[in-house]
Amino acid sequence: MAKEKENKTNAMRILDKNKINYEVNTYECDEFIDGVHIADMLGQPYESTFKTLVTEGKSKNYYVFAIPIALELDMKKAAKAVGEKSIEMVHVKDINAVTGYIRGGCTPIGMKKQYKTVYHSTIKDFDKVIVSGGKLGTQIILAPDDLIKVTRADVCDIVKD
Repeated sequence: MAKEKENKTNAMRILDKNKINYEVNTYECDEFIDGVHIADMLGQPYESTFKTLVTEGKSKNYYVFAIPIALELDMKKAAKAVGEKSIEMVHVKDINAVTGYIRGGCTPIGMKKQYKTVYHSTIKDFDKVIVSGGKLGTQIILAPDDLIKVTRADVCDIVKD
């Protein structure tokens, strides 16, 4: 039992605390390339596997966006969704300082602070979605409504056409 608790990430502890059902998927990950590479390796659908992107607005506030792994964030749509004139991606070297997670293990659940979070509208198309579990080699699979609720997120079209 103690071993299982040691393997829990902050994201999993938050889901447990909120009594949200989820599955954990683990895999070997020596080097993170991108979500598409991981989905191909695991035979997972691109559409329901979401990557977490962290941005900073002109206001110096941080924002979190989650979109299907094969799609690209539309910076104008994303900025509009959070009421900013413009946003830019947070540099990879700053991800840990801002979120508490590392690249490839960044999940919208349980960051250092509760940042405004927006999911792409297709998240509602699935019974279950896959997001990073909070560390490399770990994924969380859960119902989109639970993910939206626990991260207090908005949902809208934020990807390039």
